[in-house]
Amino acid sequence: MSWKNRGGTESASKSVVSRKWTLLLCIGCFCAGMLFSDRMPLVPEKNISRTTRVDEEMQTLVSGCDPKIDVDHESKDVYGEVSRTHDAIQTLDKTISNLEMELSAARAAQESILNGSPIEDNVRIPGSIKKRKYLMVVGINTAFSSRKRRDSVRATWMPHGDKRKKLEEEKGIIMRFVIGHSATSGGILDKAIEAEDRRHGDFLRLEHVEGYLELSAKTKTYFATAVALWDADFYVKVDDDVHVNIATLGATLARHRDKSRVYIGCMKSGPVLAQKGVRYHEPEHWKFGEDGNKYFRHATGQLYAVSKDLATYISINQHVLHRYANEDVSLGSWFIGLDVEHIDDRRLCCGTPPDCEWKAQAGNVCVASFDWTCSGICRSVERMKEVHRRCGEGENALWSAEF
Repeated sequence: MSWKNRGGTESASKSVVSRKWTLLLCIGCFCAGMLFSDRMPLVPEKNISRTTRVDEEMQTLVSGCDPKIDVDHESKDVYGEVSRTHDAIQTLDKTISNLEMELSAARAAQESILNGSPIEDNVRIPGSIKKRKYLMVVGINTAFSSRKRRDSVRATWMPHGDKRKKLEEEKGIIMRFVIGHSATSGGILDKAIEAEDRRHGDFLRLEHVEGYLELSAKTKTYFATAVALWDADFYVKVDDDVHVNIATLGATLARHRDKSRVYIGCMKSGPVLAQKGVRYHEPEHWKFGEDGNKYFRHATGQLYAVSKDLATYISINQHVLHRYANEDVSLGSWFIGLDVEHIDDRRLCCGTPPDCEWKAQAGNVCVASFDWTCSGICRSVERMKEVHRRCGEGENALWSAEF
């Protein structure tokens, strides 16, 4: 029994010892593992610190650059791009505008030919030949009964014969008396104009029936015909009882050559006359509001000029443009709603002597002179030479002018 008991005791003590060693071994392994794991991060820490140091150096270099320089540079690039885009749009817009004007001029010329409107011998409109560029076309509005007025104009401020042709070739200025046909086409009135034209060759005949109440229609037809015949910067309308200094007119218009849509004249805003029987009665007065109202601003009818774009606009839309009783009101109404620059130049509506004479002596030569009370020069046939002598710019001024 004693041997058994002693053997059991030994076995129990061995078991206890083995458990202790096992526990110690586990604790030792754990400590060794902890020690090893604490040492392992030391190597990557060097790499991390090295990477951090590089990042810091890069940041130092970047921080040394002025961020405002980059912003300014980017801003300049943006502004430059916007400017180039704007220039490209303007160029494209001008190209489109030129193409539209050429198309409308071709249409107007075609319509003139189809309708039997005469085309002058010295003007050709083939599609393959580009028309010459002129400074201005001056259309002198006249009537069948105004033969003496026309002669007074030819004898003073309008060159005639070879001088008129020289004016066209050297100065780029076209001048014509503008007239339509009588109610009885081919009658004695038309034959008289044809005979006068054979002698002087200074008429522009319109496909239009003459009449005082048809001046608005005549104005539309004039611009449409002129823009089809001649490629000019400006188209001028003037009455045959007004004195004009051609060189001064050309210099005045040349200053506005860079403007595509310009309307030049003495701008006014007269009363809308509702009373029947009075001169300049407006049958459509109710469209302008209550009695006593005034018209919108428009150029007085004695002389005004429009740029090519506006003359082309009239030509294209002539069939839908409304006509009022007064021609100058009608013209002004056609430009309402359009992006048009109105130029109010009082030198286009000077008075007759002594007014225009005083201004000429002061160095401010008038473009046009007339009497407001007569809507032209009173007794122009008798007085045109006097006005020309006292207010004219002189013949040398025209031939020495550079436009």
